[in-house]
Amino acid sequence: MAEEQAGAVTEAELTADKSSQGVVVAFGQSMKVLRTRAGMERKELGRRLGYSASSIASFEQGRRIPPPSAIDRADDELNAGGLLSIWKEELEKAQYPLFFQGMAELEKLAAELLAYDTLVVNGLLQTEEYMRALGNNHRPPVDADTIEQRVTARLVRQNIFDRRPAPLLSFVMCESVLLRKIGGGEVLRGQLEHLLAMGRRGNVELQIMSLDCAENAGVAGPFTVVTREDGKRFVYTEVQERSALETEPKRAVLASARYGIIRSQALSPRESLEFIEKLLGEL
Repeated sequence: MAEEQAGAVTEAELTADKSSQGVVVAFGQSMKVLRTRAGMERKELGRRLGYSASSIASFEQGRRIPPPSAIDRADDELNAGGLLSIWKEELEKAQYPLFFQGMAELEKLAAELLAYDTLVVNGLLQTEEYMRALGNNHRPPVDADTIEQRVTARLVRQNIFDRRPAPLLSFVMCESVLLRKIGGGEVLRGQLEHLLAMGRRGNVELQIMSLDCAENAGVAGPFTVVTREDGKRFVYTEVQERSALETEPKRAVLASARYGIIRSQALSPRESLEFIEKLLGEL
């Protein structure tokens, strides 16, 4: 199909959500069986893995997904012989909301990623503190385990910056994103410092769309263009936990052209880093 568009939740989507949760629950049950077989209490396994006993309980009860490194360590500590590590790929898919799973897979294959954001810092550029603050702002509220699961998933996505060969990554964000004190002043300070560090990386271009700019080709809202290693382009948009992943060539070409115009209207990468430094000085 040329275009996958999110609308009302379908029966197929509900089934997929249940399937993902089933994977998480099955992994947790396996972990519990292996821990019990090894004669190890949750507190002891947690100590070895660097987690609390309550976190181990969350993993075993399917309320939270451990990061890949923790899964491998648990496999070693419980002498599981790969029975836990084999779940990593399925758990990686399950840790993302259904509406984002396709995009998460695309990011791993990206040769180029172009992102324009207007409300919050792009997930690939967020600090852990900023991620948790966003989770705590969610309405209706989400539980602590869900927030931690989303933080873990987002941190895994950030491996894209260290991939070899390095993809080309370009981010343009509205100035208002940098002024919005999600989580308070200290969280924002840490986020701005992180943006400075990321903007200085060789494969990352970071630009700010000034509120003073009289022309802005991005008024229709945020979007991301991903070019896969085989040259195929995709356009991703998301709003209110619904998304559209478009594959029609014409739409991808137009979105790429629009992004080029947005970049030309925004502050240059050098000016953008200077702008962030100025904001830090004012906090």
